[in-house]
Amino acid sequence: MPAFLLNNPVNLQVDDELILKEIHLSDADAIFEIINLQREYMKEWLPFVECTHQITDTMAYIRSLTKVPIDHRDPVFTIQYKRTIVGLIGLKDSDWTNHKTEIGYWLSEKEQGKGIMTKCCKQLIHFAFEALELNRIQIKVAAANHKSQQIPIRLGFTYEGIERAGELLLNGYTDVVVYSLLRNEFH
Repeated sequence: MPAFLLNNPVNLQVDDELILKEIHLSDADAIFEIINLQREYMKEWLPFVECTHQITDTMAYIRSLTKVPIDHRDPVFTIQYKRTIVGLIGLKDSDWTNHKTEIGYWLSEKEQGKGIMTKCCKQLIHFAFEALELNRIQIKVAAANHKSQQIPIRLGFTYEGIERAGELLLNGYTDVVVYSLLRNEFH
């Protein structure tokens, strides 16, 4: 990770209504409230929902992010739409040696269908390629989650294939569709 990013909080302005703000412990209440109020909807594709029973679970997640040495930490951002937290997006499982990462995200059900996640992904991709100097980004999506698969498709990612039984969801293992984008393909 470039040295200039190590000690400075990162905020990424997406547009006039959207900003990605580096996650902080003070965000735990808002994040937990979304999860708790939309538990039934979110648990279909997000296994962590079943392990998030109290605000302390969300706080523990945020604290776990800061335990990683700063030069190996994956940036995670709250998605703020009209100054309200509506979801999370971030990098995960980054391989800094080989300059590659994966994007993970979730968005409140009531904010879907507005193009928010596509715009946020595009901004994070730009940040990853330009500021973090990464070369490869992948997005993995449960094979039956067709709505979420539209995001990497819209952003010009290449379909790579199926990771068989790649994720454990509530109802068992699911195949995962893998999409990737290389730095020289990003427009």
